[in-house]
Amino acid sequence: MRRWIAGTLIAVLLLCFAQPSRVFGGEADADLGITAQACVLMEADTGQIIYEKNSTQRLSPARITKIMTLILIFEALEDGKITLQDEVTTSAYAKSMGGSQVFLEEGEKQTVETLIKCIVVASGNDASVAMAEYICGSEQEFVRQMNEKAAQLGMEDTHFTDCCGLTDSQDHYTSAKDVAVMSRELSVKYPQIHNYSSIWMEDITHVTSQGTSTFTLANTNKLLRQYEGCNGLKTGSTSLAKYCLSATAVRDDIELIAVIMAAPDYKVRFSEAAALLNYGFSHCTLYKGDITVPLENVPVKNGISDSVGCAWGEQFTYLSTSEEDLGQITWEFQPDPELKAPVCAGDTVGSVVYYLNGTTIGSVPVVACEGVAEAGYLDYMKEIWKHLVKI
Repeated sequence: MRRWIAGTLIAVLLLCFAQPSRVFGGEADADLGITAQACVLMEADTGQIIYEKNSTQRLSPARITKIMTLILIFEALEDGKITLQDEVTTSAYAKSMGGSQVFLEEGEKQTVETLIKCIVVASGNDASVAMAEYICGSEQEFVRQMNEKAAQLGMEDTHFTDCCGLTDSQDHYTSAKDVAVMSRELSVKYPQIHNYSSIWMEDITHVTSQGTSTFTLANTNKLLRQYEGCNGLKTGSTSLAKYCLSATAVRDDIELIAVIMAAPDYKVRFSEAAALLNYGFSHCTLYKGDITVPLENVPVKNGISDSVGCAWGEQFTYLSTSEEDLGQITWEFQPDPELKAPVCAGDTVGSVVYYLNGTTIGSVPVVACEGVAEAGYLDYMKEIWKHLVKI
């Protein structure tokens, strides 16, 4: 009997550990048959993971490394450090990159926008290094900032040693979850990336000492033509990483990110990403709160004004992966009952709490539209005088 019980327990434990996939909401026993080593399906607006398999396993990312490279490029554009029209000169080091490239020559000049296309569409290693050197002076410093940004985003299972993913170094790794996180950062914060990642083919012009020539950029993301709503994002493959993909797609205002890592062949990475996206779009409903509704002023204690105007601090979003009636969502404005002056514009002065069938599902901050200074002695005397005059 003891042997039978022990054997049963061992069998149960083995079954538990043999389930590599996890689904959040929807069908609890969903099995999408993912054969890739790791995967993640994430909803972009909320960052919620819908489906995962070995999501934190550290794997070689190959060229999807360039997602972080692009984040730093778009940050530099946003900060005004560079512009799309800037001309970048290719160094001998950038030209020397092997692997996928757009065959930049030493001394050749291309605009930042052209190099972005070269990175996104053709995954040019030479273009990536040229941009890294232009922004930071060296690839080494650029990679340091890549790792710094990864830490800021909470990417705990990521470390980069180059800016293009060409290396096979064991110190260059990330996870499916971290790829989804950085894909979300790029796609949501810089949606203009899809102007480039959705390009199927486009010609660029090389102007060098040898003359002028044309090179055709061809996108390796076949889902752009095969999957409705796909608008990006990045493929990658090496002998160590196998076949990787971070695919973005939008349908009915829902944006999903499907990450496939270490698929056995290039066709599988596309078919399994499509399977993840199909699962997500069939199970997800997204609710977005209306931030155009005006909110009442919030009372302020000890201020030169009795109240302060306020506004929504951000839009509330709620992702449902089950058959919930999102029409039943209600909200309540809860001003801070102890708000005291001084109040600065942008300070949190309350919150809006959301409910579904009586259960709290989240909240967003409410912020002051203006400042309210603390009342002084003269302010109080003025109020007293006004009151006496009215009497």
